[in-house]
Amino acid sequence: MAYRFLTSRVVPSSNRLSRRSLFIATLCLSFTYLCYSLLFCSDAIMQSEGDEPHRCLLLHSAAATKKLLQKSSSYYCTPSGAPDRRSNSSAAGAGAAKFGNKKLPNAIIVGVKKGGTRAVLEFIRIHPDVRAVGTEPHFFDRNYDRGFDWYRGLMPRTLDSQITMEKTPSYFVTREAPRRISSMSRNTKLIVVVRNPVTRAISDYTQTLSKKPDIPTFEVLAFKNKSLGLVDTSWNAIRIGMYILHLENWLQYFPLSQIHFVSGEMLITDPAGELARVQDFLGLKRIVTDKHFYFNKTKGFPCLKKPESSSLPRCLGKSKGRTHVQIDQEVIEKLREFYRPYNIKFYEMVGHDFRWD
Repeated sequence: MAYRFLTSRVVPSSNRLSRRSLFIATLCLSFTYLCYSLLFCSDAIMQSEGDEPHRCLLLHSAAATKKLLQKSSSYYCTPSGAPDRRSNSSAAGAGAAKFGNKKLPNAIIVGVKKGGTRAVLEFIRIHPDVRAVGTEPHFFDRNYDRGFDWYRGLMPRTLDSQITMEKTPSYFVTREAPRRISSMSRNTKLIVVVRNPVTRAISDYTQTLSKKPDIPTFEVLAFKNKSLGLVDTSWNAIRIGMYILHLENWLQYFPLSQIHFVSGEMLITDPAGELARVQDFLGLKRIVTDKHFYFNKTKGFPCLKKPESSSLPRCLGKSKGRTHVQIDQEVIEKLREFYRPYNIKFYEMVGHDFRWD
């Protein structure tokens, strides 16, 4: 009726050709409008969540579009046109159950620099119940003002049955670190990898020298007066090895039972034994065993055997196992004498003789 009324008012009845042309033009316009509507609504599906109210209004615009949107979108609309995210919440819950959530760490390797912390991290990460950050976050010494939400965001996703772990060796000598970690959780388990302080200092210097070749000699930096044997304890490479002083700071906030000490020397000669004790400390089943290691004679320390996901064995980076700078034996003896009383107190405190003297 509308068509006849429109054509009778606009075009004389005798002009059938003009009437047919108008009919075709009207049909083309209607088809174009329908296509435009479908394309516009399909585009709405791909928009961000900020366009959800508009998307839901479109849902009510046409029956065909409604079916299309319901099939393509995970959102549903209430009678008022507001989005209902029940299906999205269910998907998020399923994802969390499958992949886990980002959580603050249960355990932290807090030290010490050039002691073997990277080896401990890489070895313990073999365990299926451990997920760890690969890089050093430096949250409790350099980035604390960023807040715990930022820190949590760096962590890998873990299941409830898994342990979240990170390592930053400078924490052990950072005065504020024990208090800050304690404020996160008093139940945090702490791992400290220690090594003969003299060897550690030489290794520390060797690393610095590789980056800054123009620095003074080891002897110049290590002593205020070499002839008198006065050691410069302000030099960080020397001060880090005074383990008992740093440990006393940690014991103000954590009981000794929550701190596990790994021997850097034993980590080289018996990595499976050291990792067994680390797993016990973390409450894990002993899955990382001697079958995972082989000794690399070129590097001078253990490497991981071929993982299932790789065709090659995995060793630590090129910077690990570098040849140390040659130090005069007299200098070494003076440093051993300097560290001896600190070492003895440290042995007594932790209840273990590391045999560095």
